[in-house]
Amino acid sequence: MITRTRLVAGACALLAALTAGLAFPAGAAAGEPTGEDAPKVNLVLDVSGSMRARDIDGGSRMAAAKQAFNEVLDATPEEVELGIRTLGANYAGDDQKEGCKDTAQLYPVGPLDRTEAKAAVATLAPTGWTPIGPALLKAADDLDGGTGSKRIVLISDGEDTCAPLDPCEVAREIAAKGIGLTIDTLGLVPNTKLRQQLSCIAEATGGTFTSIEHTEELTDKVNQLVDRAADPVVTPVATDGAATCAKAPTLDSGLYTDRAEFGQQRWYRVDVEPGQELRASVSVAADRAVNPSYGVLLRAVTVHGREIVRGEAAGNGRTDVASTGLRYPKADRDEAPTETVCLQVTHSFSAASGVQTTPGLPLELTVDVVDGPSGSSDVASFGLGRGWWLLGVLVLTGFLAGLLWGWVSRWRVAVWRTN
Repeated sequence: MITRTRLVAGACALLAALTAGLAFPAGAAAGEPTGEDAPKVNLVLDVSGSMRARDIDGGSRMAAAKQAFNEVLDATPEEVELGIRTLGANYAGDDQKEGCKDTAQLYPVGPLDRTEAKAAVATLAPTGWTPIGPALLKAADDLDGGTGSKRIVLISDGEDTCAPLDPCEVAREIAAKGIGLTIDTLGLVPNTKLRQQLSCIAEATGGTFTSIEHTEELTDKVNQLVDRAADPVVTPVATDGAATCAKAPTLDSGLYTDRAEFGQQRWYRVDVEPGQELRASVSVAADRAVNPSYGVLLRAVTVHGREIVRGEAAGNGRTDVASTGLRYPKADRDEAPTETVCLQVTHSFSAASGVQTTPGLPLELTVDVVDGPSGSSDVASFGLGRGWWLLGVLVLTGFLAGLLWGWVSRWRVAVWRTN
């Protein structure tokens, strides 16, 4: 998994295939769904004074939010533990210091009592400031504990008013904790600055941003995000890549996390049996300020250093994650030995002035070793397979067509000169 990263064309197609169809084997594979704890969702609602504005389907933004919340509460899956936190709901004064403390848990995260939650929402009235950063910090604390999925859904109609606490930096801090918490953001005003801030918050944790203009859209999107929290959780397994392939850990199919220092290579080993295929993808997240222009490289090489395949991605400083992927189809040969493939991850992020370079940037690596398609003995080393004969036919056809065209051209010239 989601960003505005520009992938190299080949890596794009391969990574799309990976994200669409990775299938980890059952059993004790790394990163398998745990299903041990209930998924948790914390709905964070902006109740600042601007929510009085009447520009959503002829009603106020607050009325639209209340209607959407009531419908969402009715549709919340039984297995989801849901809570509601507000920001700007209680302090109506002019003291910014006090206004930036104005966040409270309206309904605690836990088993849902729909009647009680609806009653709590009904009491809300647009009041004060917009302390998004402080509210996100508290909302993350509300979700502490457990191994199930954790999701914050932030709904706001304005930018944070509690500078210098940047909510985007808060989101990066939450992501850096590695607690698997995703923040999705919904903007109730088509405002460029709000869109930029809410997009940055979402991207920092792998979440999504959606601009909302109608009550029905708000209801549908919040329902979708709450339902998504109930999907099986894949828990990444921490690993420690090495500086060389010879010392690298051997990984099975699964999802792994690591830290990649600036200017450092990380190596991992994967055993591929005859007839199997190796699929891999990697994401490196910038959880702190970095300089523009950077990239991520994922290479598969033999233990002797010969490159098999590579995937590259480039960033321009407007995204928090750069991702790339590759796929290595291995031919099926009789009595062929197991092949050890070395995966190398390199990134060209550089820290901005005054920014700490340690610990390294968060790295997420997906490894999938699967049985190749039937007839894999006809698959060439880079996946062209039986396409070789078609390529030969096309080359021969082009050559003959060229000769024929040359002969016809010379004949026409000769006829023209004769006449």
